[in-house]
Amino acid sequence: MSGHSKWSSIKHKKGAADAKRGKLFSKLSRAIIVAAKEGGPDPSGNLALQNAIEKARSYSMPKDNIERAIARGSGADSDAQAFETVVYEGYGPNGVAVIVEALTDNRNRTASDVRHAFDKNDGNLGTSGAVAWLFERRGVVVVPADGVDEDELTLAAAEGGADDIRLDGSTYEVVSAPEALTAVREAVEEAGFPVESAELTMVPKTTVEVAEESAAKKIVRLMEELEDNDDVQDVYANFDIPERVLETVAS
Repeated sequence: MSGHSKWSSIKHKKGAADAKRGKLFSKLSRAIIVAAKEGGPDPSGNLALQNAIEKARSYSMPKDNIERAIARGSGADSDAQAFETVVYEGYGPNGVAVIVEALTDNRNRTASDVRHAFDKNDGNLGTSGAVAWLFERRGVVVVPADGVDEDELTLAAAEGGADDIRLDGSTYEVVSAPEALTAVREAVEEAGFPVESAELTMVPKTTVEVAEESAAKKIVRLMEELEDNDDVQDVYANFDIPERVLETVAS
């Protein structure tokens, strides 16, 4: 899969000791609140909420925090109504396609911040649909490859409804339809495999190889600046940076 998958893995590993954990939990809570407000508090009948909870669990968000966010979203006085989902599309350095998903209570502020991040890092913010066709929405469960029997993992993943399993460096990526994400994670965990992350993501159909360290630094800088924005929930890109280069520039 793409270097962006390795980037996601690095983010999860850094997350345990990251001082930004509080900010991350705030973003995760916001997504849960809005999903519960729009589709109800029952995850079994609300796919958006189900996926928001899966992502929160991937980042070790406490169960109490998750339950409080659901309660806030389903309450009559919830502040979830103040937020709207906005998606931005554009190109980063080296023609890398980038999708930015945000939950904002001020569309003008968020648009200005996102545009500034693109301009500052040799990118260009495009119009709706500019790069969306280069991605597809998928569920991805990441399992550390060390000591894992691929055939056994494949069997467990298939029982959960997964479509594919791929080795990407030091991890296996179990890919499924969005609605099968929870079932796949549960099947993999019940089979005894450790799950590093499980979340809904945008998987690139094609990738742009970036092997030069200077270009990779610009791309990572753009990703980090976008993700540091309080309104931004997720950033997806189709870069393919070699793992050794990505770990160097992201350290």
